[in-house]
Amino acid sequence: MLANALLLLAGLIWGGGFVAQQTAMDDIGPFLFMACRFGLAALAIIPLVIWETRTSQHHVSLRFRDIGPGMTVGFTFFATMALQQLGILGTSVTNAGMLTGLYVVLTPLLAFVLMRDRIARLVWPCAMLAFGGIWLLGGGGLTRLTWGDWLVAVSAVFAALHVIAMGRAVKGLRRPALVACVQFVVSASLAFICFGAARLWGTDFEPAINAQLLLAAGPEILYASLLAGALAFTIMAFCQQYTSASIAAVLMSSEALFAALGGALFLSERLELLGYVGCAMLLTAIAVTSFATEAGDTR
Repeated sequence: MLANALLLLAGLIWGGGFVAQQTAMDDIGPFLFMACRFGLAALAIIPLVIWETRTSQHHVSLRFRDIGPGMTVGFTFFATMALQQLGILGTSVTNAGMLTGLYVVLTPLLAFVLMRDRIARLVWPCAMLAFGGIWLLGGGGLTRLTWGDWLVAVSAVFAALHVIAMGRAVKGLRRPALVACVQFVVSASLAFICFGAARLWGTDFEPAINAQLLLAAGPEILYASLLAGALAFTIMAFCQQYTSASIAAVLMSSEALFAALGGALFLSERLELLGYVGCAMLLTAIAVTSFATEAGDTR
């Protein structure tokens, strides 16, 4: 039950992160934001990695082949966040949260297809209920999707792969802080490379580094790196030792709800009646999954 509650907390933090991701790009470009965000997150989590290594009861000796799972987590994480960050340039915070939540359905499907994972009895109906809630949260239709919406939708595929990869990595290595740190280092490095390439090609969406603009984006960078980055993704890595990827996906889909709330509170985005119905469906799916898991319904 504690793991489920912590995953809901991560969803709350990520929901607010969508607001930070959008407002930060009033001052700096998406790849520079990602490089700063994940670089700081990696630095913030290093003390936890050291503590974890010293106090680990599993005494797992890391070998060269153990780098593979961590790198896989890092690459899928970067693909997810890069597509999402670019997509937010062309869509609303509410839509971004809604479309990202597609990974709720994709995670159990991909876990079954790729890993032959057994699916808990209630996960499928709860995943579909959550998907229906996310659909209604976006107005009940996709006919007016922008290019940003489509990029965020594609990012949901990588988000599902990231949840699966994270679950396998932390259960194999038993070093959740280390896995989280590796994904931040990989993502920050790739984001900085993409920033350099974007500047070299003279793209409009990635302006040059400017100290004044970096300072202006400072609050968003700090929130995204320390809370939505270091804290929330470490929670995710820790909790996925104790729950399946499918159940974790349903619980973390609460970020769509919190993104909509954040958009309403801070960006004056408003939901229609269907959106509120979607919120109720999403909360129901989360609650049923949480209680079913606690009761041992894992058949």
